[in-house]
Amino acid sequence: MVLRSIVKIDEELCNGCGACISPCAEGALALVDGKAKVIRDELCDGAGFCMGLCPVGALSLEIRETESFSEQAVEELRNSAPRQYIAQHCNFCRISEDEAYLLPVKHQGDSQWVCTRCLPRLIHG
Repeated sequence: MVLRSIVKIDEELCNGCGACISPCAEGALALVDGKAKVIRDELCDGAGFCMGLCPVGALSLEIRETESFSEQAVEELRNSAPRQYIAQHCNFCRISEDEAYLLPVKHQGDSQWVCTRCLPRLIHG
């Protein structure tokens, strides 16, 4: 066990929308009984890409004693089943992540997905 940062989900606030699931590249999050859950602590790297997309603020990072992050566990999960996700869309042109690269961007407290084509417009106005 190690002391590290990991995602915490407030079940009272979680509305089960699933917006946090696909940003988690490691597959640590899943919808269980209509709520987002960290399915295994060793899968969560604590990066927090999921947090900014929660429309109700149910996700946060906490520092606690838990298992070490395991790249091997992530690979085993990826190889065990096809990944299921909810495709995100660019907040400007609405192109899907299935068709273009999307980047998570946060500005003045607002979290957005932006494709690489729209990113210069966001930066330069």
